[in-house]
Amino acid sequence: MITLYHAPNSRSSRIVWLLEELGATYTIQPVSIFRPMTGQGHPDPTNPHPDRRVPAIEHKDALITESLGIALYLGDALPAAGLAPALDDARRGDYCTWLAWYGCEMEPAMFAALSGALAGSPAKQRDHAAVLRRLEERLAQCPYVLGDRFSTTDVLIASALGFGRAAFPDSAVLDAYVERCKARSAAIRALARDGASGLQKAA
Repeated sequence: MITLYHAPNSRSSRIVWLLEELGATYTIQPVSIFRPMTGQGHPDPTNPHPDRRVPAIEHKDALITESLGIALYLGDALPAAGLAPALDDARRGDYCTWLAWYGCEMEPAMFAALSGALAGSPAKQRDHAAVLRRLEERLAQCPYVLGDRFSTTDVLIASALGFGRAAFPDSAVLDAYVERCKARSAAIRALARDGASGLQKAA
């Protein structure tokens, strides 16, 4: 059994989606978090995350935190779902590259744009343009980041675009990708569970 420490409409919402894609047996433990964008909420002392943030999961006596760490862990822990290439799969290098690219390149570029930090920073503007170019080029060639196969990388990238679409200019390629991912049955189930967990916490 996997326990997900979760706050609705937060970074942990993507882990609900990932768990649904994996067909995992899991339970949601709602926790409150401080939300810096609104200044609302408060850290929950029952949350085992070292910084009282989300996401965090417990599995087999292990605590795993951060979206990227959880995605990498769960993809390997539940291989039957086929969301992570095995260590001896030729696609493993591409998979690890895109996971690292998401955390090291895409997220910083996205939040730089959303925060207004691109203005007056040619270096950040170049990084942002490179992220957009690389993502559009890949998704113009294939439906998902790893090709024809949906993977944990798509959960991270598509969920980030769903949240921060305004960080990038109009793009039919990106819009089609987000809609394709959002239409997956696991994503639809996750959206319902995300909302239900909020009601559970408020009750």
